Formats: sequence, C-alpha cells, structure tokens
Amino acid sequence: MMIQQNVQEAAEFVRARGFDGRFDAAFVLGTGLGPLVDELSDAVSLPYAEIPHFPRSGVSGHAGKLVAGMLEGKRVLLFEGRAHYYETADAGAMRIPVALVKELGIPVLVATNAAGSVRAEIRPGSLVAISDHLNLSGANPLLRDHSEGRFVSLTGAYDEGLRKTLRSAATKTGIDLPEGIYAWLSGPSFETPAEIRMIQILGADLVGMSTVPEVILARYYGLRVSAISVVTNLAAGIEGASPSHQETKDTAAEASEKFKRLIRSFVAELSHV
Repeated sequence: MMIQQNVQEAAEFVRARGFDGRFDAAFVLGTGLGPLVDELSDAVSLPYAEIPHFPRSGVSGHAGKLVAGMLEGKRVLLFEGRAHYYETADAGAMRIPVALVKELGIPVLVATNAAGSVRAEIRPGSLVAISDHLNLSGANPLLRDHSEGRFVSLTGAYDEGLRKTLRSAATKTGIDLPEGIYAWLSGPSFETPAEIRMIQILGADLVGMSTVPEVILARYYGLRVSAISVVTNLAAGIEGASPSHQETKDTAAEASEKFKRLIRSFVAELSHV
C-alpha cells in the first residue's frame, strides 16, 4: 500500500511539472547512452533528486534525470540513468520509476544497458536485442512483496512483437542487431574469467549489472518490455580482456550514434506494434 501511495505522489509531482498527457513509450538509458535526450524536441526534464521517492544514481555515465519530449512524432519518457543493485543493496531500487511508467499509462518500457560480450564473435560496439535473461545475482526486486502478483511469469518477458519491431528498425537503418541472452550479476566488481566460462556454459551471450530487475518489475506491472545492450567490451579472459568502467563509458559513447539511429527508427515504427 505504501509503495502505491509513493508512486501516486511521484506521479502527481511530475504531472504538475509538464509530464502529463499521453506517452507512447518509456526508455531506461544505460551507461553512456544519455545523449539520446539530445534527440528530443519540446523536452522537459527533472532531476531524480527532486522527485518524491525516486532513487538516486551515483554512477558516472548516469545523469539521474527524468526527461520527456517528442521523438519521431511520438511522445516518450526517458530515464537518464538508473539506480543499481550494487549501489543500493536493493534489487527493487527502480521500483518507483517502473511503477511510474504504469501510473502514467505508458504501455511500453525499453531498458538499455552497456554489457560485456561472452562470445568473441559479438564485438565491442555491437548492439544486441535481449531475448531472455539469466538472473545469477541471487536477488529479486519482488522480495518482501506479499501480493499474489509477486509470482509473475517471465515466459516471453522480452516481448516478441517489440523485438520484431526492433529487427525491422535495424534493417531499415542498416544496423546489424543479433539477439542474445543477458546474464545479470550483482557487480560492482567485474566477473572473473572463471565466472565468464561458467556463463558461457550456461548459454548466455552478454553479461551485465542491471536491467533484469527492471524487466521483472515491468512484467509485474503488466508492461510490454524490450531491452537492448550496447556491447562495450569483451568479458574477462576473452582474448585477454580485463574490463574497466572507463572502457565501458568510452565504447558506449562511440556507439551512441548507431544506438540513436536504431531508437529513432524503432520509435517511428511503434504505431505498427
């Protein structure tokens, strides 16, 4: 009950500051992907720190702002940065923002992230549509939720219709967009080479420290979900790789133009979903 009250208070606050009316989609922007906000027209923004009950993002590469505006003739909501499990020790740190998407009547949530590749053929700078995930963190954002809704099915969590739209958008913009399985580990330390070998055996293609809690929460709230990884590095031990956060930020920035083209094309096609 307290969560819903907090969500309503956050919604009332942002609606009174220009975030009212209809939206077509919401996006959570991962490390280095914030420049998408520069593509919006008629934009309004609010720092997370001003919004009641919102989490704080303290990671470089995450601005911590809520932004609304027009993109390809559609109205979109952008979360410029996220709060991570490794910052908060709370897998449900993004619950209020995700619930806000539902409260504002937005049907689609697209989560984006910077990820490591555990397959040498998926090179840094690639974009990958997530088709499924492995939760290897031992955490879940619905822990301590006592409603019947906590037993949410994650079969088809990554909406096939939205993935089809992503594939079409990629084709129209000449972008290669393979699909892959994303493994979520808690961070903030990067994985060991042994852990990466384990993840390969388990069948994942990507590894990262975010997104999965947001997807679980989005399905809990009945949203349609899609997710995109920008591959920023080869995972530990692959071709001698030793990842760093600076590498993650630098490669995400380099890939941001391609990412923006894909998202613009995707948003333009959303009416066909």
